[in-house]
Amino acid sequence: MSQDMKQELSYNYVLIRYGELALKGKNRKLFENQLQENIVNQLKDLNVKLKKTHGRLYLYLHDESFETVHARLKHIFGISSYSPAIKTSLELKDIQETALKAIRAHSPFPKTFKVSVKRANKRFPYTSQEMNHKLGAHILIHTDNLKVDVHKPEVELLVEIREDAAYIMSQKFRGAGGLPVGTSGKVMLMMSGGIDSPVAGYLCLKRGLRFEGVHFHSFPFTSERAKQKVVDLAMQLSQYAGPVKLHIVPFTEIQTEIKKHIPDEYSITIMRRLMMRITEALAKKHKALGIATGESVGQVASQTLESMHTINEVTNYPVLRPLVTMDKVEIIDIAQTIGTYDISILPYEDCCTVFQPKNPKTKPDRLTAGQLEERLNVEPLIERAVENTETLRLTREEQKKDTIDHLF
Repeated sequence: MSQDMKQELSYNYVLIRYGELALKGKNRKLFENQLQENIVNQLKDLNVKLKKTHGRLYLYLHDESFETVHARLKHIFGISSYSPAIKTSLELKDIQETALKAIRAHSPFPKTFKVSVKRANKRFPYTSQEMNHKLGAHILIHTDNLKVDVHKPEVELLVEIREDAAYIMSQKFRGAGGLPVGTSGKVMLMMSGGIDSPVAGYLCLKRGLRFEGVHFHSFPFTSERAKQKVVDLAMQLSQYAGPVKLHIVPFTEIQTEIKKHIPDEYSITIMRRLMMRITEALAKKHKALGIATGESVGQVASQTLESMHTINEVTNYPVLRPLVTMDKVEIIDIAQTIGTYDISILPYEDCCTVFQPKNPKTKPDRLTAGQLEERLNVEPLIERAVENTETLRLTREEQKKDTIDHLF
């Protein structure tokens, strides 16, 4: 085909597909409604309109570009794939001409193609197979140097025949998958500011969970920049989660007491047990039903099975550890993909690293931990920490406008 035959094509719709949701039986409607709500919230500042039909969502773009919408849709869990689409009438001639335009506009122009028609509208006069032939023949007649390859085509032209219109697509983008955020309940995510916990939060979101972040701040032992790093991480995750609440727990008094009364080798174990108690208290206060952490078996002293066993003793809440079987390379790969890695490696230490003992106990036991805790006045310490916790609500729109300025 000559260059002058190429045509600019303006997509006016995005067709959104969802996979796992279709298996939810009687609960399917709840999942679909949540996905619809999440998409509307993520695109609320754009001039678009979302419509739900059986098994599909159609997004009318008005004057918005597909690229703008694409940058948001790829972060929304529950979407299996989506395609920019052109809506046309159910007249055969209109469908044929639009299909031809879609192929001509494809860049680079392909050498091979196939047509795949889905006929949801059973009153349409031609079967799916008949439409494959009619559209394929029309395209071949009006183009040069183009062949049909039904096995490995360079372009698969997708056509959906619906009740009121036909939708024609030549591209298909993979979605984030998983379940819509908000369909699986809420957990409190313990966020240190390192590489692991944001990845754990991302994976929780992928299974439909919402999370509220919990960060333990030990000013002046840890700096305001360390706190800001966690705020920035939560902000980055809000691209996937929508607005994120972050609870900043004042932890200086507790760490000072641990330093004063607990042997160095057990200090991390006791610190984690108190963090777990505080997180559970915040979970009760904010109606969450679980706790999530970025722990991975064997990574550091507090992540041995013995440590997890001893730390878990202080809570009856389910503790989710999405990274438990991953190695560091796998975790870093995800962190880089979701945009948290560069923030996490900023050199501002959190309370865990500042108070890291030289020889932490890798196999602590519950009995010893419990006896050592009797040296602390645990309940009042926890109550004061919870009472003085600062809560921030972070969104993508807020960016850094009211953080960097007032901190530095």
